[in-house]
Amino acid sequence: MTSPVAPAFNEVIHAPIRLRICALLRRVDELEFAVVRDALQVTDATLSKNTKVLGDAGLLTVRKERSPARADARRLTWLALTAEGRTALESHLAALGQIAESSPTPAQ
Repeated sequence: MTSPVAPAFNEVIHAPIRLRICALLRRVDELEFAVVRDALQVTDATLSKNTKVLGDAGLLTVRKERSPARADARRLTWLALTAEGRTALESHLAALGQIAESSPTPAQ
């Protein structure tokens, strides 16, 4: 069982596409780029831009390998959250949970 994380809002993760990427990767070791692209229904360019932002922040790793099923030089691209990325995502989700659970204060 994992210990609870301190709620911490994360501006990098919060962008809708990046939050969805992280959510897809949350419960798996890694996913292939095309699987993430298709699940999110975004273009290659959109996914690439957002994975670069996550990668530059140290939250995501990108791994490329030759496909054994292909005769050409094209490679498969694999995406995975780093340990820091997993912690940041859990903290961000906890912060969103706090926001969702908070009672609105009446306007003065």
